[in-house]
Amino acid sequence: QVQLVESGGGLVQPGGSLRLSCAASGSIFSIGVMGWYRQAPGKQRELVAVITSGGRTNYTDSVKGRFTISRDNAKNTVYLQMNSLKPEDTAVYLCNVDTLVGGIKWGQGTQVTVSS
Repeated sequence: QVQLVESGGGLVQPGGSLRLSCAASGSIFSIGVMGWYRQAPGKQRELVAVITSGGRTNYTDSVKGRFTISRDNAKNTVYLQMNSLKPEDTAVYLCNVDTLVGGIKWGQGTQVTVSS
């Protein structure tokens, strides 16, 4: 069984920064793509950023230049550094990990609120 534990969400003013973390633990043999999604009230879940095991990254257009995804393979952890936050970034952020043998796993979600 694989568990994902997220941390780092909170309330921040526009223009501020937050760093999200998602650590995978349990019966892990290998991990493929890791990513972050978000879901705002009344909206569909959307992909924010992904990173391959080799470090290739991809971002949705609205966060390019502001967000940076990274991972520590030794710790089975993925990070999302969010800078220049905007009110429209407000959402529940969920990590998503492809554990390959064990399939796709989702974190429980962490709330990010950008408001003055």
